[in-house]
Amino acid sequence: MTMTFFRRLPPRRFTAGTVFWALALGGISACTAAEPPDGMVSSEQANFQVETVAEGLNQPWSLAFLPDGDRLVTERGGRLLRLSDGEARAIEGVPEVATVNQGGLLDVVLHPAFADNRLIYFCYAAAADGGYATRLARARLTDDRLADLEVLFTAEPYVRGGRHFGSRIVFRDGYLFLTAGERGNREHAQQLDKYHGKLIRLTLDGDIPDDNPFVGDSDARPGIYSYGHRNPQGMIVHPDTGDIWLHEHGPQGGDEINRIRAGANYGWPVATFGENYGGGRFAPEPPLEGTVSPVHHWTPSIAPSGMAFYQGDAFPAWQGDLFAGALKLTHLARLELEDGEVVAEERLLDDTGMRIRDVRVGPDGYVYLLTDGSDGRLLRLVPAS
Repeated sequence: MTMTFFRRLPPRRFTAGTVFWALALGGISACTAAEPPDGMVSSEQANFQVETVAEGLNQPWSLAFLPDGDRLVTERGGRLLRLSDGEARAIEGVPEVATVNQGGLLDVVLHPAFADNRLIYFCYAAAADGGYATRLARARLTDDRLADLEVLFTAEPYVRGGRHFGSRIVFRDGYLFLTAGERGNREHAQQLDKYHGKLIRLTLDGDIPDDNPFVGDSDARPGIYSYGHRNPQGMIVHPDTGDIWLHEHGPQGGDEINRIRAGANYGWPVATFGENYGGGRFAPEPPLEGTVSPVHHWTPSIAPSGMAFYQGDAFPAWQGDLFAGALKLTHLARLELEDGEVVAEERLLDDTGMRIRDVRVGPDGYVYLLTDGSDGRLLRLVPAS
């Protein structure tokens, strides 16, 4: 298998006539998933093998690990599955989900004290008022059903169209962070009276923390933590610094990795490395005064989805590396960091054609991937024997 390695990549650009509509938006794929490679895969830092854990998944979106070794997987169409050895069981009690274009049942995570309270959080596209919005809910997982369901938050307003729901969840310092895309309306990402294109900070019960950066501003929604985001589909807390790292889709180029600061403006759409579909710039490239420039960007776009820092014993050479899936230029990106900056990038699995929707590091130290498509798979990377 051919591996491509990059160091301090210069920006590359599409020509004006190059158009990648559905994939550039990180949208859905009706085709069946590509086959994972057989045998050993050689890479710059480690050799590994790809194992199939489960297959036949329909547009899988997110993965969470249960303490008993089972796994939760969301399917965009509205099913929440519990995967154990040799079988997949549907969880009952999932609320009504709006499956519209990129919307559906999206991220799922466990409460930090799940072992004691059995609570899970998940987000999904919900329909109301003639439109759709990203919604956050919480429920108690009891055997194979959800109990005590609560809707905690809705990224209002509801708007028509099925693009850019965002929908990643992380916890830090006793708070919950949720991404919401700008729903295909560029200007909304800069408008503080809307939750579109924002990173939102809540208590674990869905309340607004008193110290959120825009609390007390009558022109802003109080749950906003940062803004100027397009469609964030990857988010992770750095295991050493505690910083939140977030990546988001650009248009034709300009996918970004950002390190989050409270109250900061991350530029979309007033500053971007991307272009209009079909070519032509509509905003200057970063840096732009008043906005935060990305830590790293991909031009042309790879349509990133899912993100994880590697912390584990299975691959010592990957310790501290950042992994991101790619939906368009199909591969798994491995990024090396020094002092919080990206200094090298390697593209793994870049000739398989697999659209990678989610990336997680399991409690066993293996890297787990969800592949997109109507025949999606749960894969894991294990050290080559």
